Amino acid sequence: MATQRRDFLKTAGAGAIVLAMSSPTARAAANEQITVAVIGPGGMGSNHTNLLAARKDVRVKYVCDVDQQRLAKAAEAVRSTSGKAPEQVSDMRKVFDDKEVDAVFIATPDHWHAPASILALDAGKHVYVEKPCCHNIREGRLMSDAVARSGKCLQVGTQSRSTRVIEEAMQKLHAGEIGEILVAKAWNSQRRGSIGKQQPSDPPSHLDFDTWVGPAPLVPYQSNLLPGVWRWWHNFGCGDIGNDGVHDIDVALWGLGVDTHPSSATCMGGKYFFDDDMQFPDTQYAVFEYPVEGKPEGRKKQLIFEQRIWSPYVQEGYENGTAFYGKDGILLLGHTSGWKLYGPRMQLIAENNGPVELPRHHQNFFDCIRGEQKKLNADVKAGHLAAGIVHLANIAARVDGVLHFDPQKEQITNNDQANALVRRQYRDHWATPKGVS
Repeated sequence: MATQRRDFLKTAGAGAIVLAMSSPTARAAANEQITVAVIGPGGMGSNHTNLLAARKDVRVKYVCDVDQQRLAKAAEAVRSTSGKAPEQVSDMRKVFDDKEVDAVFIATPDHWHAPASILALDAGKHVYVEKPCCHNIREGRLMSDAVARSGKCLQVGTQSRSTRVIEEAMQKLHAGEIGEILVAKAWNSQRRGSIGKQQPSDPPSHLDFDTWVGPAPLVPYQSNLLPGVWRWWHNFGCGDIGNDGVHDIDVALWGLGVDTHPSSATCMGGKYFFDDDMQFPDTQYAVFEYPVEGKPEGRKKQLIFEQRIWSPYVQEGYENGTAFYGKDGILLLGHTSGWKLYGPRMQLIAENNGPVELPRHHQNFFDCIRGEQKKLNADVKAGHLAAGIVHLANIAARVDGVLHFDPQKEQITNNDQANALVRRQYRDHWATPKGVS
């Protein structure tokens, strides 16, 4: 099912680029090329690479990867589409040192998102970074600080924020069409494959594994660690809640109308289905509470997230999606398909369908770089809040408890073991973010 969604994203992106490039803004800016680099051009990064190479207002000067096979494939994709071969580098510092580079697209594994973004921002580059924007809560704060001191744009790769059919649903919610929203629920249900069980072995000759690990603690290579499956390991990923689930969590926060972290979080879950090396739950049920500003003490809003990555069956009509429960109705929204709004007695009042729009997310990023738009659709605050839900859910599942969270200090106040997981351990490395302690 996940493969089908990725194929759908590629198809939708390829078709939508024609619309993106035919817009007045794109035409006007066609002669104002933005020079970019793609760091991590495999997986989702290949979608970015292909779309960027097809744009006349963008020059892909670099592709950067520690896997020489992926690097060569990405370079050829850029050359065949744009007619000009990019430079191939394995050390991202060369990209950051090049004054010609205006912006970087970071589609690395999760543990590199924040370190690479902070280095890029401090080097004066605009950043588009894949979700979740950070590997832990502390890194999200450091990224926010880096955006503030650099004055550069940072767009998080939650492209639902730039998808018109979802924008339309959000407008209806915020206009009060289902009344005050008290609860939002996001879910991730699909059938993943087992990653199996493996023993350490030598990395393939085309992979610089030490650089791949980066500032994370160095562990032995094993064949079910990458590519792609790194997201199931604590040191490198955030589980499927941080992979697919964060898209729906982000939309849930958007519709719920909260602009801070929750004050409490809990999560029950574990490996109920898979017997393999995966370190994250395959089954999760998490609940978060938000105090409601301006309401009597004790009034709260609630966010729910549930995940079953062994169950390819829809709920509320959608495999992955979000539900908003208001006093006067509900709105159901699918991750890549559309929405339905119901009023009293479950009367269907309105609905719409439409594809995800990755090129439009790119366009918003470039328009903000040029100053043609003032607001990023998925800025660092939105990314940090959505990632915070991911991290709090995973922490609560690991310690098996209810967590009290201080949204201002970004600390867990009732569990020292859990609070230690707000940060991570790093090895001595040039990319370790400053201020992590």
